[in-house]
Amino acid sequence: MRLLRTIVIPLVLLASVSAQENTETTFKVDVKLVNVFVTVTDPQGAPIGNLVKNDFSLTEDGIPQKISVFSKESQLPLSIVLAVDTSSSTRKDIRLELEAARRFIHSMIRPQDAVAFYTFATNVSEMTPFTSKLRQLDSAINEVQVGGATSLYDAIYLGAKALINRQGRKVLVLITDGGDTASSIDYKEALRAAQQSEALVYSLIDVPVEASAGRNTGGEHALIQISNDTGGKYYYASNVAQLDRAFEQISDELRTQYLLAYYPAARRASSDFRQIDVIAHPHDLPEVQGSDSGDKLVVRARRGYYTSKLE
Repeated sequence: MRLLRTIVIPLVLLASVSAQENTETTFKVDVKLVNVFVTVTDPQGAPIGNLVKNDFSLTEDGIPQKISVFSKESQLPLSIVLAVDTSSSTRKDIRLELEAARRFIHSMIRPQDAVAFYTFATNVSEMTPFTSKLRQLDSAINEVQVGGATSLYDAIYLGAKALINRQGRKVLVLITDGGDTASSIDYKEALRAAQQSEALVYSLIDVPVEASAGRNTGGEHALIQISNDTGGKYYYASNVAQLDRAFEQISDELRTQYLLAYYPAARRASSDFRQIDVIAHPHDLPEVQGSDSGDKLVVRARRGYYTSKLE
């Protein structure tokens, strides 16, 4: 795919140079600190922001891990890729969706944060690279054109590639009706890229007609799975009010996240993929007392990571 190559090649070259530099120095075992960003909510979806280190336990491939770093990450810089579906099927609602996205950006971005704005139809277009300049982002939103097929998985892959070397918290927000008709990247490659970038994927699925014969339920389920596996969340939005509400919930969550980091203990499995499980069992949480507090909390974090690099 032409555009895919245009965006990806520089990143691959950088990775190659880095790999060569490593091999030319000293051979050593890479004991990498694994970062896990965690969102905890009550059963109604309200974020819980007053937990402490001892309220969490974490395992990798079933083996308990010592949490070496614990912090509340509301102040850590955010890098957000906002990718909007501009294929022909979105023509009716695209302007309302873009205005909702604009409101989200304006309410969310601080000077230390940055947004990269992408659109995807037959090809994926980077409308603006990472920036905190609202005027630049507004201008890019105003220039959006609609038409073509849908390269959803390409957008996820390229968004993840753009995020992979960013510092701080990383988020990929998708606004789409869930279909994919033109990607050169498949679902598994898109999911792997999202996982390896450490990005939280939030999928805002626009389904204006519930029983529409044109609904791509397979695409919707793929988005749901990617969101779940990366520690993000999915939302269905059939109107602007629901879209605004979804953006509000994303903003609330990003302001009340936790960082759990650990150095992996000895591994027994030979798989390239390491499964992570996080449990919150608060000792004192008045907000949900009387309702089996630990069992009722919803904990979202990435399901795991790959030991090999993304190529």
